[in-house]
Amino acid sequence: MKEFIKGQVIPINKANIDTDIIIPKQYLKSIKKTGFGPFLFDSERYSNPGTLDNLDQRKINPDFILNKSPYNRGSILIVNDNFGCGSSREHAVWAIKDFGIDAVISSSFADIFYRNSFRNGLLLITITKLDLEKLFQNVEKNIEYELTIDLINSKITSQDGLKISYTLDVSDRDRIIKGQDDIAITLENKEKIINFENEIKRRKPWLYEE
Repeated sequence: MKEFIKGQVIPINKANIDTDIIIPKQYLKSIKKTGFGPFLFDSERYSNPGTLDNLDQRKINPDFILNKSPYNRGSILIVNDNFGCGSSREHAVWAIKDFGIDAVISSSFADIFYRNSFRNGLLLITITKLDLEKLFQNVEKNIEYELTIDLINSKITSQDGLKISYTLDVSDRDRIIKGQDDIAITLENKEKIINFENEIKRRKPWLYEE
């Protein structure tokens, strides 16, 4: 059970960050959910092009935030409007998770990215534009800015006294708290599914005749 998420903030004050920026198309060949962290924000993180096989030849861009301490160990990303727009690719969520990010906070998210995130255990929190601007302002004053997300009470707090409330669908919240994917949620209803199948067999036995 994970009722709280606490971590270093990574601020990227840009809007309309699409899935190709999050992870470029050349890394979509693998269907494993792990190993994509090094390619998160690839085009900005490195100064030369890359593939799945040449990571050791990449040139780090020292000016990009993910390559700087303490942001390189951050676990809460804050971004501006319409994060995750563009083509649907679960790899974008996998890259964020594999880097070590547990939550993303913004004023809006692309719909498909939003659903993909919760299905893969990534918490997305939508807050007002005013609260987001205040959060960015506070982070600028302290590079070691940390947030605590209270999943039960839908509250975000910080060490400087900032308090932000948000709303989240209960089913999405429970996915994160319990660490559930679609299969785990389905198995919660295993007994009902078995009973339904048995009832169908009783009422329509011809469907099961060989």
